[in-house]
Amino acid sequence: MSFINNTDTLVEEKTLTLEEVMAVNSLIVHNDEVNTFDDVIEALMDICKHTAEQAEQCTYLIHHKGKAQVRHGALEDLRPLKDAICDRGIQATIE
Repeated sequence: MSFINNTDTLVEEKTLTLEEVMAVNSLIVHNDEVNTFDDVIEALMDICKHTAEQAEQCTYLIHHKGKAQVRHGALEDLRPLKDAICDRGIQATIE
């Protein structure tokens, strides 16, 4: 952090990290042997506000690849989504 002092005002500048500028965090949902396709699709629609088609496509990726990125953004925006998905018994992480 640095301070710039003009004659009339004092301005605080904050140096942002690349992660803060680019919001490169990803919400990842992982495959399991417990939840059905319908469970995951419903969670993605309710929590992440996916359309039915988006949720279905993500669910197929999760099933076939073992995991999939379902959302990206700032960490503080993704945490409540991850928690809500996990509350439904679906494994999710932020990377």
